[in-house]
Formats: sequence, C-alpha cells, structure tokens
Amino acid sequence: MRAVVVGASSGLGRCIGVGLAQRGARTALLARREDRLLAAADEAGAGTLAIRCDVTDEDSCFEAVEEAARGLGGIDALVYAPAIGPLARLADLDAATWRSVFDTNVIGASVVTAAALPHLTESGGTAVYLSSVSASVTAPWPGLGSYAVSKAALDKLVEALRVEHPTVGFTRLVVGECMGGEGDAMSGFATAWDPDLAVALGTQWVEGNLMSGSFVDVEALVAVVDSLLRHGGAVSMHSVTVAARTGSVLS
Repeated sequence: MRAVVVGASSGLGRCIGVGLAQRGARTALLARREDRLLAAADEAGAGTLAIRCDVTDEDSCFEAVEEAARGLGGIDALVYAPAIGPLARLADLDAATWRSVFDTNVIGASVVTAAALPHLTESGGTAVYLSSVSASVTAPWPGLGSYAVSKAALDKLVEALRVEHPTVGFTRLVVGECMGGEGDAMSGFATAWDPDLAVALGTQWVEGNLMSGSFVDVEALVAVVDSLLRHGGAVSMHSVTVAARTGSVLS
C-alpha cells in the first residue's frame, strides 16, 4: 500500500503516518514543520518520505502530492489529519479566525484531495478524513463552535466527493477523545488555549456529558485506519466512528 498522510508532523497525524509505515505501508508524510517531519520519518523507518506541505497554500499542496506520487510510484491511500480548533465563544470570533479554521480544516482537505484524485482514481484507492464527535455524535462543545462547524462542513465534503468520484473510497473517520502518543505524537490541539477559559468551558463539557471520561487508545485508532485503507475503494465505508464512550468501532 502506498499511503500519503497529511498533517504527519505531530499528534494523531504523526501516530497514523508512523503506524502505517511500521505496518508495512510505503508512506509519504506531509506537513509544514520540517524538523518534526524528518523526525517522524526517521521513526517510521527506512524508505519513508518526508515532504513539506502547507495545506493553506494551494501550490504547496499540489507540489507535495506530486512529489509523494513520484516517490511512491503512485498513491493508493490518503489520510487527511490537520485540524485547528481555537477556543473561543462564537460571539468572540472574528472573521480572520473563521477563515483560518476553514482554510485548514476544510479547504485544505479539498485542495489536497483534488491533487491526489488522479492517482486515487487510477489505483481505485481510499481516502480517510479525521472528523469529530462534536460535529455528528454529541452536541457542539461550548467554545469549540468554529471547530464543530468546520468538521460538519468536512463531513459534507466527504459525502459530495463520494457522489462525484464513486470509484474512490471516501470515508470520514469520527474520532472521540484521543491524546495521541508521547512527545511530538501527543496532540497539540489545545496548546494555544487560554487556561482560564479552558477550565470554565471544560466544566460545561463535563456537566453536559459531552466528554466520555476516557480516551481512545491511539494504537486502536491506527489499526482502524490501516484496515480502512487496505480495503480499497471497492469495499469502502461511508463513515466510521471510533469513540471510547462505547469502546467500539461503528460503521
């Protein structure tokens, strides 16, 4: 399997990219931060490609995907993991923040997919996009409204792609609370959050039963992604949910 993982320099993207490579996939890791990307490729093993890609830059996306396709000899699988979620109440969000969220979480996914589509169509491949329980399973989490809205848009993007390109297996992977691994593999999603606001809103999340109280095991998540990608487009699933709330995987 020839896999391209976008957002592979840290967090869940890194866990998935490294995990796929260690499971035998020929893998290209794409992300902005070259130092972390090179470290991830080194951990993944010999032959893993490290390619700089800024998902908010259209030219960068197309150039990176083409470099990955040349290096791998084609593309069978695509994973889109990048996401940002600024912590702020909706009334406090400005237009620039909304654009930043959509540029990374939705538009970047669309541009990367457009670049990879010729290769995925040729191979009858699969594309997996990391979504969130806050967009489809639970109510939106207070303070993460822009994130939930963007993930809902991503979900609809995946559905639209399935309609227009039925030979490619487009799947949304709805992920519950998951911290990732250690070091750079740990999720940095909340790094820039205001601590006081996080405490105040976190209380609402708990009181509203939005948090499950346990975390998805990252190795289980990687195993699910690996299985989805190896099925190929002919045996694809529209949506898969991995959440610690039930301890199960639901298609």
